[in-house]
Amino acid sequence: MHKRLSQKFLVVLGSCLLIFSTWLIAPAAWAVNNPELLPDIETPVVDLANYLPTRQEESLVEDLASFEAQTGWKMRVLTQYDRSPGRAVKNYWGLDDKSILLVADGRGGNLLAFSIGDAVYELLPRTFWIELQARFGNMYFVREHGENNAIVDALETVQGCLTQGGCNVVPGLPREQWILTLVSSILGGVILGLAAIPRKEGQMFAWQWALIMSPLWGILFIAFGIGPVVTRTAEWLPLFRNMMGFLLGVLVAYLTPTLGRTTTPEA
Repeated sequence: MHKRLSQKFLVVLGSCLLIFSTWLIAPAAWAVNNPELLPDIETPVVDLANYLPTRQEESLVEDLASFEAQTGWKMRVLTQYDRSPGRAVKNYWGLDDKSILLVADGRGGNLLAFSIGDAVYELLPRTFWIELQARFGNMYFVREHGENNAIVDALETVQGCLTQGGCNVVPGLPREQWILTLVSSILGGVILGLAAIPRKEGQMFAWQWALIMSPLWGILFIAFGIGPVVTRTAEWLPLFRNMMGFLLGVLVAYLTPTLGRTTTPEA
């Protein structure tokens, strides 16, 4: 049992370290300088790794140019594998405080990395970029949707947030993330149900214990079960399911001891 817990802890710790280490891929790219890898004519997309099909690349070039003309935000894409142009891209694209550079590099554990201008952080905080990278750049998403769609989906998400004036979290609720919120909601309900089990003769609901345990079940249900849902989607179904899961957890934990006593035969 302890061995399994240790293995799970190491997996979680390794995943966290991987996410934060891959966050540094883009800054590390500035250590080299290979301007000869860049095309002579400026284009917002430099696909050195050939992740993007020709038609999709052409469409992306038009989209990024149109978005910059309409909003003033400069979005650029660099894909690389064996070699990197490094800091040469800064002069090539004239990157400034309103620039967003997406670097797609398949050599790391996460495909995506970002170099962000200071003005962008006022609308999209650092936590947004970490979540964006983890959602669209992880190996499972890339394996299922492909490198090209991972790049395009991440860019479309950023464009949507900039258009609406900023985002604190990445919009949308993937199934895996919703399952975690559901589990958290159910666990919060179980803790509340156990705390509310009567401990005195004639008592129907142990309100005092429920209040004492409220920081724990409240965090699990509200902060981890409801918060991620309402901040990422306007759909009511995930929220309704989490609330039903919470109530089910309360009822099961609360009624289980009572049902056990009623079914136990007397000596």
